[in-house]
Amino acid sequence: MGLKCANCGEVSEKWQYLRLMDSAPLKGGRGSATMVQKCKLCSRENSIDILSQTIKPYNAEDSEKFKTIVEFECRGLEPVDFQPQAGFAAEGAESGTPFNDINLLEKDWNDYDEKTKESVGIYEVTHKFVKC
Repeated sequence: MGLKCANCGEVSEKWQYLRLMDSAPLKGGRGSATMVQKCKLCSRENSIDILSQTIKPYNAEDSEKFKTIVEFECRGLEPVDFQPQAGFAAEGAESGTPFNDINLLEKDWNDYDEKTKESVGIYEVTHKFVKC
């Protein structure tokens, strides 16, 4: 995920992904966030937190539509790019077959569902960030 410092505009590609379970302490004992980063340019400590209660699945009915699947609390950071990686999961819409550790680096994935005897896949992954 590419992030931009809201204070000075510095863009960092350093953070490839954010883990839901990881938490880093904020300076001065102000709690914690999913990621804390000190800007190289302005030295400001910025953070972004995944609001886990907002995570929603993207289903077959949502195909070819944008849908909010997660919300972030951003303090001094603004997401500007997203490159999906490995670690995604899916379930066969009709069969319930689990497909784990899906790698979306190429923005496409396909497999075969033995229960339905059909090819399954995720194609042309796109994203957009919406400020609230």
